[in-house]
Amino acid sequence: MNRVDTAFVAAAEESRLLLAPYVTVGYPTSSTALDLALAYTDEGVGMLEIGVPFSDPIADGPTVQTASQIALDGGTCLADALTLAAGVRSRSNIPILVMGYANPFLRYGIDVLASDLAAAGVDGLIVPDILPEHSGEFESACVAHGLHMIRFVAPTTAKARLAKIGSGARGFVYCVSVTGVTGSRSELADSLPTYLGHVKQAMDVPRVVGFGISKPDHVRTIKRIAEGAIVASALIDIVSRNGPKTRVTAAAAHVRQLLAAT
Repeated sequence: MNRVDTAFVAAAEESRLLLAPYVTVGYPTSSTALDLALAYTDEGVGMLEIGVPFSDPIADGPTVQTASQIALDGGTCLADALTLAAGVRSRSNIPILVMGYANPFLRYGIDVLASDLAAAGVDGLIVPDILPEHSGEFESACVAHGLHMIRFVAPTTAKARLAKIGSGARGFVYCVSVTGVTGSRSELADSLPTYLGHVKQAMDVPRVVGFGISKPDHVRTIKRIAEGAIVASALIDIVSRNGPKTRVTAAAAHVRQLLAAT
């Protein structure tokens, strides 16, 4: 089984929400990004999402955009994501997902990318700007190399569309919590339980909620209505507010608080 599948089975058996922190490759530096990823895994997170910086990240808000630009200005490239993933894999057996946009992946070569991701110990690929109708080559390459290609749904996704996305979905479905871009938010949408209920009726894969998840109360709420949660901007904000000596420990401490709510 893919590590993603195994992790969700184990989490369900333990009545635990699977928490996945996000790390931007190369932010604030390559070495610190690895330190953050290892600190999160040492805290006991259930999954890790590694973000590949891109100059036009259409699904991301100002926090992730800024982190991506800093990483790009520092010379970060797609190959660095493979290095980061391999560094985490050498220390941990948790599922690793790589998130990025289509252009760098197409330039790299889809089959070569899937092969290299698998060799680095990656378990899945997240590409926000590829619809299922256009993802055939990506999904075929992922299947050939034992990876899961993750699909997205949103609060605006119609029920008929949910069923279409659910057909053939693998690993989990990424449930965007809001109609908008990534970024920390003070409150979750009141409509989230109803929306996630519709997703559950339409497909059998686990539901992982992302966009705006930032504090333990959010995690407690999501635990009642979904199987996983991704936290990105809140952790990047902590890193940006802290200096080199405290940023890793401060971000890891927040992950510890989030884990306590799972």
